[in-house]
Amino acid sequence: MSERAAYDPQAFGGDLEGLPFPEDFLWGGATADFQYEGGFGEGGRGLLSHDFETGGDVTTPRRVSLRLADGSRGFVTSEEALPEGSEPALYDNVYYPSHKAVDFYHHHGRDIELMGELGFNVFRFSVCWSRIFPTGLEEEPNEEGLAFYDHVIDELAEVGIEPLITICHDEIPAALAAKCDGWAGRETIDAYVRYARTLLERWKGKCRLWLTFNEINILCGYPMIGTREQDDQTIYQAKHHMMVASAIVTKLAHEVDSRNLVGTMYASSELYPRDCRPENVFETLRVKRETLFFIDVMAKGAYPNYADDLLARRDVALEMEPDDVRTLAEGTLDFVSFSYYRSNVCGVGSELRRHGILGAENNPHLETTSWGWAVDALGLRILLNELYDRYQKPLFVIENGLGAIDVREPDGSVHDPYRMRYLADHLREMKKAVLIDRIPVIGYTMWGSTDLVSLSTGEMKKRYGFIYVDMDDEGKGTLERSKKDSFRWMQKVIEGNGAYLPSDMETLDDDIEEVEGEFALGNDDDLDLGTDN
Repeated sequence: MSERAAYDPQAFGGDLEGLPFPEDFLWGGATADFQYEGGFGEGGRGLLSHDFETGGDVTTPRRVSLRLADGSRGFVTSEEALPEGSEPALYDNVYYPSHKAVDFYHHHGRDIELMGELGFNVFRFSVCWSRIFPTGLEEEPNEEGLAFYDHVIDELAEVGIEPLITICHDEIPAALAAKCDGWAGRETIDAYVRYARTLLERWKGKCRLWLTFNEINILCGYPMIGTREQDDQTIYQAKHHMMVASAIVTKLAHEVDSRNLVGTMYASSELYPRDCRPENVFETLRVKRETLFFIDVMAKGAYPNYADDLLARRDVALEMEPDDVRTLAEGTLDFVSFSYYRSNVCGVGSELRRHGILGAENNPHLETTSWGWAVDALGLRILLNELYDRYQKPLFVIENGLGAIDVREPDGSVHDPYRMRYLADHLREMKKAVLIDRIPVIGYTMWGSTDLVSLSTGEMKKRYGFIYVDMDDEGKGTLERSKKDSFRWMQKVIEGNGAYLPSDMETLDDDIEEVEGEFALGNDDDLDLGTDN
């Protein structure tokens, strides 16, 4: 990464409006294959752990469909163990969102064209493991699957967009999960390294930015890590295997191409004490350590001083091979990337989401989204400072955005001023972290820049994108793509490399009205986008 220019905010009276981000700053969007790609059963793609997960909603959890030991149908939630003798199974009258997602597989040409129009210079996407190794057990990859991603990468290059590839995004080939008990089995490391080596060698010189895993600190459940059991011993053993695999692949990536930069993505929420009572402050410290535990290992190359206490409290006894300590030390990450959507409050007695390490309490001083997530732009700046203080490695805001219910009007327009306000607030705080606090931030990729299926609920109504996709919660719709008002607004932000980020709501409101006016007057030649088959 190039050396960043030194800005002097005091020369501008502390006002950063009009100042751009560094010249090499990356702007883009982020997706996951099982939420975005589709193409189920096409091009030699094998079954994936997420293929057995049903839809859901804010009150109904997604479930894994099973064939029970007696041959009857059964279901478990994604965090429950698979019953003895059961196996994941598909049924004709059940909706599985990953099978079609929003069909990037057949619409990638138009989607990439729109990304180029937005001004993206980076696009984060994940490769579907079972599209490259259908069972995960093959010695040779599926050439048809590789060719699909060859085409995607070449199309991105044509519009000046750099790929940022997540090698494994919360998934595993179903056959590999069955044979090795997912990541609980040590053998999965070799299968993953073979898969990662294939990608690194295939796209040498075309891709330099890589993520070994996604949100490793919150992974649990059959759909994400392929394990039958979901107790702490199984999950932490599985994640040890994942961290060893990541270290091997990070070292391998540097050997394949010295230009390669490797990170892993972490789920992050800023966490505040419930109040200033010392016991609540210490409890917050303890919980923060649990969410940072995996970054500590992978960025510093060793288990931290508090690891014994953390694992003992969860009654976990890790099994390690003799070389694991050396492997972790030799495969430290080049940068730390993370998601940030909200902040939480914590204290003694807080109920925490299992393995999610997120406080269950909302901050009474903050507004919340329709899904109950606290909106805290300043929390992003705080988190950026905390992470850089701790790791002294470049950071990458790899997921951020507002999930909301968007309405497409009869003329094709989608008015989402709430998204523009959310993004303006968060991008301004990120700018302060970069230009005032001097935090080296590589870039920003907004989650779901094109609408996609929600991971947590399997819904479509929870939309994040600048681009609306005509599909409902049951997978019905034309899949037509339409620009939202925020599309035009984000174009303006990226065009000026973040120089335009109004700090007062009056200016932002005026700009929102101007953008809405453009659409209302029908000034967008590409309003009716159609589909690309």
